[in-house]
Amino acid sequence: MPSIRLPHTGVLTAALALLFAAALPPAQAAEAGFGPLPPHNPYAGPSGTATMHGDTGSSDATPLPGPGAGRTTSKRIPLQSACPTVLVGADTYPVALCTPILTRVPTVHLLDPATGESRARLPIAKGSLLGGVYAYLDNADRLVVVDGDKNLLRVAHRRNADGDWELYVDRLLSLAAAIPGDDSVTGLAPDWQGRVWFATAAGVVGTADESTGAVRTLTLPAGERVDNSISTAPEGTAVATSHATYLLRAAPDGTPTVTWRRAYERGPARKPGQLSWGTGSTPTFSGPTTGTDYVTVVDNASPTVNLLVYRTDTGTLVCSTPVLLSAGSGSENSPIGAGRSVFVASTYGYPYPAVPEGAGKSVPASAAFTGGLTRVDVRADGSGCDRKWDTTVRSSAVPRLSTADGLIHTVLRGSLLPGSDATSFLDHYSYAQIDPGTGAVVRRHHLGTSSLYDTLQMAGTVAPGGVVYQGTITGVVRIAPE
Repeated sequence: MPSIRLPHTGVLTAALALLFAAALPPAQAAEAGFGPLPPHNPYAGPSGTATMHGDTGSSDATPLPGPGAGRTTSKRIPLQSACPTVLVGADTYPVALCTPILTRVPTVHLLDPATGESRARLPIAKGSLLGGVYAYLDNADRLVVVDGDKNLLRVAHRRNADGDWELYVDRLLSLAAAIPGDDSVTGLAPDWQGRVWFATAAGVVGTADESTGAVRTLTLPAGERVDNSISTAPEGTAVATSHATYLLRAAPDGTPTVTWRRAYERGPARKPGQLSWGTGSTPTFSGPTTGTDYVTVVDNASPTVNLLVYRTDTGTLVCSTPVLLSAGSGSENSPIGAGRSVFVASTYGYPYPAVPEGAGKSVPASAAFTGGLTRVDVRADGSGCDRKWDTTVRSSAVPRLSTADGLIHTVLRGSLLPGSDATSFLDHYSYAQIDPGTGAVVRRHHLGTSSLYDTLQMAGTVAPGGVVYQGTITGVVRIAPE
């Protein structure tokens, strides 16, 4: 393992937050105080960079600041792969999970933190389209992922005898006996006891205890699919299926049990700009007291989707609030949740080059990508929610809120034809900072033109040093202060 290791304690996070808040205008500095993020999971890497959605609670928020207000540089790292997952360990080394365009064999890359260049690569067994997407970093900076052979892997990195970096499988546990032959794992996350929770496309939810080799499962009702990842908090594990949202806990032997289930409006069909029929959300934990007071998803109601906020302890519905009113109303993205505030980005009409097998036809068959971003705040007394603003920003990535600099970081897709909602291979892409108080774009930095820079509604990761790593359809873009 690498010898360089940086602290990621609350002291460091607090110091960074104070430093950047002091440099912000008063109104924006106030917006930085969004309340607690989900508590750090002791079995995961640093909060903000351990999972695709930042933490195991999938808050899509980070305690790290972005590049700041000065000059910004960007660099495209071509990997001939779509790279939806870029995570950063305590040693500051980014680990990317990518799917090559030609072979579609998931490949792990170790990136140089100074340049973003790939220093080592390791292919893993090919599975489903989404099987090479969700993973997390554990507390030893190992990538935890399930490969196409249904093996739970922990992929570590180290320097070899020649001083070169290498990736290797440090631990392997087969899940094959617990997963039907034609099924595949779509999401996984650790719980607070060190077990790995996983969910499969066909609706099997399980736990794996690597210390004993025990794997325990629960099959959800027939017809319920899991097409996104799962989220964990001290209160339990949240899973969103194509029909309902669940909170589950483990029995003494590790078997998942349902604490509560809440059905949602799934609409008549998959919408354009979605990869499945149902919610596109990985469930988001957030809240003003513990950081996990609420569980949030977006439904698939037609014509207007709703933000659904539930109390984590009871499953009581706090609110069902229509969102994305100014544009196409549909989302494939997990919401941002921080304190009492939730942000929802539209993916309606986004031109994905492919959808998973069995996703079904969308209704309508296609639509313009108008964009959209909505902020909703849960009332202080928990009696409901209020929509604060609704915009038509064309975010082409999963937005990330920094509680350190008080900004939302994302990538915007611009049309070849100014003012048009049409999309083409020659669209242009810009890194953007958005004021969460108003929804206004306060800063842009041009990344590039053409589909080489298509961020494909993938999540960006804010790393130490104000660096942003953004996956694209052909590799990674590294955005950094100059």
